[in-house]
Amino acid sequence: MNYFEVFGLPEKLVIDTAALEKQFYGLSRKLHPDRFAARPAEEQEQALKQSSQLNDAYRTLKDPILRTQYLLKLHGVELEEQSKAATDAARQGGGEKKQIVPPELLEEVFELNMQLQEMRMAKQMGEDEPELRRDLMTAKDTFDARMVETQEELEELWKKWDVAVDADDDTAKAATRDAMVNLLNKRSYLRNLVRDVNEALE
Repeated sequence: MNYFEVFGLPEKLVIDTAALEKQFYGLSRKLHPDRFAARPAEEQEQALKQSSQLNDAYRTLKDPILRTQYLLKLHGVELEEQSKAATDAARQGGGEKKQIVPPELLEEVFELNMQLQEMRMAKQMGEDEPELRRDLMTAKDTFDARMVETQEELEELWKKWDVAVDADDDTAKAATRDAMVNLLNKRSYLRNLVRDVNEALE
């Protein structure tokens, strides 16, 4: 069973998390190890496996981003940030996993990388650059705002996906899936930029 099936849910992205939580606790009680203490070892092991899957399913589905990533994976999409092959290659090479810069951010990212490099050099030399610090704070605010925008766009796509599922519209599902992949990769990239700026400002 996939995680949606564990809870008897359709593969949709807008979920009633309060109902999910209630169902989770109900199923958890049924699978509690104490209920299987007197049962054969095979049944105990089976209950433990089901309980473990239930916990994983709940943890994934209650978080909207993890839920989206999981659904995309079910539909054969390996997100850039989740790609094991890219992670392994980076580890072997001793570098960082390269991420594709979203085209609309190219100019800002180029500018930001220059500022980050300047800030790191200033730190190494024990200097403080108030103007550069101000520029980086402004850049951070911009990228934080972009993160909020990306979240809002994602929420619209979740609704679109659910409508496409109800209508059994494969074309709309494919278009929405591709848009979600682009947005999630952009979100991941923005999150890393904000992290880099925070590190430089510390």
